[in-house]
Amino acid sequence: MSLTAVLPKIFYADIQQALDFFIDGLGFKLGYHDEVLYIVSRDNATFQLMVEPELATKDSRPEIRIATDDIEAIYADIKSRRPSILHPNLNYIKQQPWGLKEFAVLDPTTVCIVFQQS
Repeated sequence: MSLTAVLPKIFYADIQQALDFFIDGLGFKLGYHDEVLYIVSRDNATFQLMVEPELATKDSRPEIRIATDDIEAIYADIKSRRPSILHPNLNYIKQQPWGLKEFAVLDPTTVCIVFQQS
């Protein structure tokens, strides 16, 4: 038996902000959606985006990590799509002392997504 995926759920007051960030900025595709739940995917990464204004407060924004096998290609793709979403504190690929290469993006509601490669 093995775990095969992590499927984060992120709460938004304005779903259009989320869709612009994930689809236009990160290149995800919209799958199932209704008035409250929007599922976006790219490769093996899937997010559940929920319209839930009460839970979308600034003090509850998550940090999420996505592992990749080609961080340079992901970085180049995101930088060409929308460089403004690169996190101001990690807007380039950095070799970390703990052995990972990392860069990060930040959505308009302060959800931080860190891309990492071993």
